[in-house]
Amino acid sequence: MLDQKSLQPLDRVAIALMITMSIVIVIMLMNGVYTAPRVRNFSWQDKTVSAEDTAFILTFNRPMDRESVENNMKIEPPLPGKISWAGRKMAYTLTNPVPYGTSFNLQLLGAKDRLIGQEKTVANQPFMGKFKSRDRAFAYIGVDGEEAGRLVLYNLTKQSKEILTPEKLVVMDFQPYPSRDRILFAASDRLDADQGFLEQKLYTATTGITPASSRQKDKQRQAEAGIIETVLDNQDYRNLKFDLSPDGQTIVVQRINRRDSGDVSLWVVRPGTKPQPLNSKPGGEFTITPDSRAIAMTQGQGIAILPLDPDLEVVSRDAHPVARLSGSDMGGRSRSVDGLKNRTREVQPIDFLPNFGMVLDFASDGSAVMVRFNPDYTRSLFLLTNSEPKKLLDTTGSISSCQFDPSKTILYCLLSQLVQSDEIYQELPYFAAIDLKTGNQIPLLALPTDRRDMHFSLSPDGLALLFDQTITNPNAAQAIGQNQGPNSSSLWLLPLVNIAPQQGQQLQPQELPWRGFRPRWLP
Repeated sequence: MLDQKSLQPLDRVAIALMITMSIVIVIMLMNGVYTAPRVRNFSWQDKTVSAEDTAFILTFNRPMDRESVENNMKIEPPLPGKISWAGRKMAYTLTNPVPYGTSFNLQLLGAKDRLIGQEKTVANQPFMGKFKSRDRAFAYIGVDGEEAGRLVLYNLTKQSKEILTPEKLVVMDFQPYPSRDRILFAASDRLDADQGFLEQKLYTATTGITPASSRQKDKQRQAEAGIIETVLDNQDYRNLKFDLSPDGQTIVVQRINRRDSGDVSLWVVRPGTKPQPLNSKPGGEFTITPDSRAIAMTQGQGIAILPLDPDLEVVSRDAHPVARLSGSDMGGRSRSVDGLKNRTREVQPIDFLPNFGMVLDFASDGSAVMVRFNPDYTRSLFLLTNSEPKKLLDTTGSISSCQFDPSKTILYCLLSQLVQSDEIYQELPYFAAIDLKTGNQIPLLALPTDRRDMHFSLSPDGLALLFDQTITNPNAAQAIGQNQGPNSSSLWLLPLVNIAPQQGQQLQPQELPWRGFRPRWLP
């Protein structure tokens, strides 16, 4: 027993508080009195999300009655999805990408928790969450007036337009960065372009869009549109085609040595390092794979999968998802690389896919669509996954381009149908949707027969196609550089809302009030 005389006044106060708190805790446990359940954290609160964001998480302060949460949660506008639980956390996974250019509210009222062994329930504290999706925006190369040959950004959500590049540069091609803060583009000096010289350099232009993950010191620079930085000059090499990796960290450029025109090679450009040659065999068309670790390039009678990291010590077929695309019935033969330590050593393919002559698109999971050119002058479109290649169609016409929709269940393609007789040989272009599960091809839109050099871009939320229709008159003066662009080109928007491929119907495109070509949606 403590000697009451030995206790100091502070000790007596502390003991009294402990006894009081103990009594209060016992009373609360006996009567079941506890604070109301509430949402402790909402992972998308006040955030701007993209098509890459597929799920959000609600974290509660106590175990919840799951059915009451699911029945009382509302999202406006609606976002269909599936619910899963892990303790106090509820994950909501979207079944379709979030539509761009939209603000959303999440409300949870009347959800309850239930303590084990008790029947009493308390409704949750009202919760209101809010988030929004990225603005619906695209870029294009202008053809008229002050926009001629310049990179133009249009924000459909805010109804605003910005010319990103200076008048002295003529833009040839471009690709947006995944963060949307910059656009990579190839451009020539306007004087060179007017004289027909292809002397392009690689640049970046800021869009004025600041990524949420940006460091504070970068935000001021990124918030201003049209800041130009040189990425790759053309002093010793002429720059041709280029591709930007999905993660935005690697650029692959095809270059020609000015001192040796037979020296045509691929170069790898990464931030903070000098450009390095890939040291691969010559090839044709190329594209970077979805994991940003390799490229698929036409070589000889097939497609070679080449690693992008010359210092990678071991690259095996099983280690790379894209290298497992070749099927047994196609005669595919894989190749392993024992070592790539020597930077001057020729880079060997991870894999080689024979019989294919063109890669049209990659899905995020590594699936690909490729074209096979047949001996009878027909073309076949194949879907390549980890299983055997699946033929989607045969055609006597052209297969110009294809893009996976975000769900990877529909393939949108620009195709043509060949019409041939004794006096007529004509290709009729059209857009089609291909159901990748059934292989059914549904024509969506017939296009004018004199529009061959077309480009289209599928929006990141899969709700619209953007395409151009160009007219080039060789007898007319070139407004943006001789032989470097069309005299006239219109931009069109094809809505895909509530359109299922199995329904099959001719859609009605909308002509946009701007003139340009090579349109691309921002990610």
